[in-house]
Amino acid sequence: MDIRCEHHDGALVARVGADRIDAAVAIQFKDRMREVMQDSATRVILDLSRVGFLDSSGLGAVVAVMKLLGPDRKLELAALTPTVEKVFRLTRMDGVFTIHANAPASLHHVR
Repeated sequence: MDIRCEHHDGALVARVGADRIDAAVAIQFKDRMREVMQDSATRVILDLSRVGFLDSSGLGAVVAVMKLLGPDRKLELAALTPTVEKVFRLTRMDGVFTIHANAPASLHHVR
């Protein structure tokens, strides 16, 4: 799965390049995020601006990534498309995650 990373104000920004996170790619997403999380940043911002569809498997994968970070690190979400935002709102996961309206501006490619 295409996830590009860069640092912005002390946070690791992980930009998902896929248009869907569903049952077909949830395991790939978690595996790639596990690689990304080797970075020691205490905040990880997941830029979902290109993701137009997220099903329950995708939601479960995002929650699994949050749990993998542990209690000392924080997963935040950014730039949710309307359909993806609706999934987080309907499942009340919008109260679990910090959600930013926009992703940090692109700086330089790190990984």
